[in-house]
Amino acid sequence: MVSGVLLIAIPGCSDKTESSSTAPIKVGAISSISGPVVFPEASQAVKAVFDKVNAEGGIGGRRLEYLVEDDKVDPQQAQQAARKLVDSEQVVAMVGSSSALECSVNGALYKQKKILSVQGTGVDPACFSSSNISPVNTGPFQGITVSLQFASETLKRDKVCAVLVDYAGWGDAYAAAIGQWEKSTGKKLALLDATYKPGPEDPTPFVLKVRQAGCQAVVFDGVDVAGVAWMQAVQAQKVTGIDWVFLTSNYTDKVAKTLGPVGEGLYANSEFEPYGGSAPALADWKQTMTAAKIPLNSFAQGGYLSATYFVQALKSIQGEINRESVTAALQGLTSVSNPLVGTPYSFAPAEKHNSNRASKFVQLKGGTWVTVTPEWITLPAGS
Repeated sequence: MVSGVLLIAIPGCSDKTESSSTAPIKVGAISSISGPVVFPEASQAVKAVFDKVNAEGGIGGRRLEYLVEDDKVDPQQAQQAARKLVDSEQVVAMVGSSSALECSVNGALYKQKKILSVQGTGVDPACFSSSNISPVNTGPFQGITVSLQFASETLKRDKVCAVLVDYAGWGDAYAAAIGQWEKSTGKKLALLDATYKPGPEDPTPFVLKVRQAGCQAVVFDGVDVAGVAWMQAVQAQKVTGIDWVFLTSNYTDKVAKTLGPVGEGLYANSEFEPYGGSAPALADWKQTMTAAKIPLNSFAQGGYLSATYFVQALKSIQGEINRESVTAALQGLTSVSNPLVGTPYSFAPAEKHNSNRASKFVQLKGGTWVTVTPEWITLPAGS
């Protein structure tokens, strides 16, 4: 740890005497590894994939050197981290970044420096509205849209409601997400409350409010800690007869274990093939993560996918591998299918990117997450 920065270097560290044909290929990432909201598994998964590539001889004989910096969910740290990686380390691309704020802080720099970021976990609105950032995950906004779709069209609930966390600057993205659902279904929310505070907010008043409104299904976008508190409030207030639909951050073994019987019946959105299942699509990912002792969850899937897409782009390069050629190769990824995802990945030149438009849904039954939608629920292209 140096000045609050975590560096993960894959064996084969850079030697200034090496030629460009043998020197390691430097790749960066900025993730929230410490702080109030953390996503450590994504960058760990990228490293695991890169380790395998290096063990097989690297890319054209060159090893991948992975440098990860911890932004501590602090804008200044995120900015300093980007300057270090982009300017000092001269990384060719950012891969697997997973942060609550990094996109909004560094998006302009990436555009200025003509460097691309294959985001492992896109969170804030800027992750999905940048020409230089393309997340592999669905994200919270299309996550809200597809969760509303699940509640109204799959569960067939007439009175669908939403309680959304009051994150600064998220209002327009929330409105667009709800608008997409309204347009595709012709329906309106029975209740919308976007005043839930991201801190230690007591969910009890919100739980009582949705019961009083007669909501039959409620979509809530709070993180895992908030989701656990919500379900505990539901039990304490003896609220029944409502389907609770939470976003992907709640789809973890930790949430299932913490809630126990309290979470019975809770639904969650899975942005990738549900990690707890036995689908053949999970085999290589599970083997890679297990060998590296990385927890199996959606964040690890995002890291694995971002690394997989990136390696595919690298292997397509004929000639020198540098930032310019890597950028061109990534932008050549226009429709890359992977069985872990319901829609193809794209980093084709565009003003914004959000190619993962599909989700499956899981439900807590007997303390275990069970897949309840074997087929992908997919949003229309351009949504």
